[in-house]
Amino acid sequence: MKVGLLILSDKGAAGQREDRSGPALAAWLTERGARVDDVTILPDDVDDITATLRSWADAQRYDLILTCGGTGVSPRDVTPEATLAVAQQIVPGFGEVMRRRSLEKTPHALISRALAAIRGQTLIVNLPGSPRAAIENLAAVWDAVPHAIAKIQGDPSDCAGPA
Repeated sequence: MKVGLLILSDKGAAGQREDRSGPALAAWLTERGARVDDVTILPDDVDDITATLRSWADAQRYDLILTCGGTGVSPRDVTPEATLAVAQQIVPGFGEVMRRRSLEKTPHALISRALAAIRGQTLIVNLPGSPRAAIENLAAVWDAVPHAIAKIQGDPSDCAGPA
């Protein structure tokens, strides 16, 4: 599984904050056999985010793009809008499960706007910005990720498997 990690942080992109989410996610993914090809930090800017998502899905042909950060309700939190701008389909179950799992730990999960979408043959999943929350959210949906990617890329087998 070929993965791109897109870290969204004004302070991180300006060098004012060390990114801990990218390395934590990369290590977690590598332990599960995924190949992280790129970790990029961008400011919270819709145009920059959409351009990167398009390039990574269309030209780099990542199987999975994980965004990290920008999923809340602050004025600069624009990751869901950027994801929707490039999406061809929405996969609502991912956001629902991530919010439900996060709600077990914090009531702030209610203000998460994280979502998942498909562009071409790529699954895009928005994660929260903190390393711990990003991994917890990814872990909550991880078992569905390989199957979702296989289906997105045209796997014709039945989802239910043999009876």
